[in-house]
Amino acid sequence: MGNKKLTFVLFIIYLLALNWLVLFKLHFSFDQIDRVRVINMIPLNDFVFSEVYNNIRIFVPLGIYICIFKSKWSFSKKLLSIFGITLAFETTQFVLAIGRSDITDILANTLGGAIGIGIYELLFKILKHRTNTFINLFAGVLTFCALFFIIFIFNRLVILNL
Repeated sequence: MGNKKLTFVLFIIYLLALNWLVLFKLHFSFDQIDRVRVINMIPLNDFVFSEVYNNIRIFVPLGIYICIFKSKWSFSKKLLSIFGITLAFETTQFVLAIGRSDITDILANTLGGAIGIGIYELLFKILKHRTNTFINLFAGVLTFCALFFIIFIFNRLVILNL
């Protein structure tokens, strides 16, 4: 598989995992999700450090992928697109009443994407045109591990429900 095709496939898998994580909260159906419609517009109000940290971590790859696909975009445009995607997630949670929409999440997710942009820029300075190959290799290993973990969890759930 070519480098660009592999990047695209890994990006789609990442987006699916991101949707499952953000919208489904790692559950396999909407029935398992708390049905709440809450919005918090006060930054860092009742925040939990681990939650903010995890939000930052899961959006770092988005910043990296945006740099790969839209390398000509300015930093501001890349950051604005990350902000828009994050806002879309929070809006979807509110509309579907499947989570708490929080300005802190938007800020943390956008920060994670900005860190991803920084990581890509740093890698590009070091690796030059081998950056995408390195990222594909690293993302491929992480994706394989994540898929293995998901299959393991799903199999445990099936066994427990028998």
